[in-house]
Amino acid sequence: MLALSKRGQLAVGIVLVLLMAITRGSHFSTVNLPGASWAAFFLAGVLLRPRWAFPLLFLQAVFMDVMTVGWNSAGHHCMTLAYWMLLPAYGSLWLGGRLYAGWHREQPISLLVLAGVMAASALVCQTFSSGGFYWFSGRYPDPTLLGTVERLANYYPKYLGSLAFYVAIAAVLYIGWQLLARQRVAEGRKA
Repeated sequence: MLALSKRGQLAVGIVLVLLMAITRGSHFSTVNLPGASWAAFFLAGVLLRPRWAFPLLFLQAVFMDVMTVGWNSAGHHCMTLAYWMLLPAYGSLWLGGRLYAGWHREQPISLLVLAGVMAASALVCQTFSSGGFYWFSGRYPDPTLLGTVERLANYYPKYLGSLAFYVAIAAVLYIGWQLLARQRVAEGRKA
């Protein structure tokens, strides 16, 4: 199981909040990076123990979206009843991260488990977010199951790619951190 110190979790939490703030649409920055919201929720599930991390990140996302479209523009294209499907969508990423954290072992096979859990969580997330918008936004007069599948086929690869990009960076950083810690312990034994 992954276990970070409270200080380490605080640092990761700050990084995730900042990463989402920098990359969520064009809210506060012109940085041209893929959106990191999905990764923030998944990695929060993996690395942060407090359960309140999920509602905190969700409130950040809602706040940023409302501030972007403005209080007077609540009729923005994405701000419909379907917006609330992001709650179970992001929840599925967070839960997938929690599941992976419990299954993690300090072995190479964990990378395959990570990839599988990440892909499955992303598919559930995409089903809620894209499917939810398709069925509940009122923007599509006659939604169909085939239309839902077409949306998934269209959007899932892109969003999975962005998620995988950030999770791969986090995995490389984690592995590097673990190798450095082992090296320090080995050097301490020699001294």
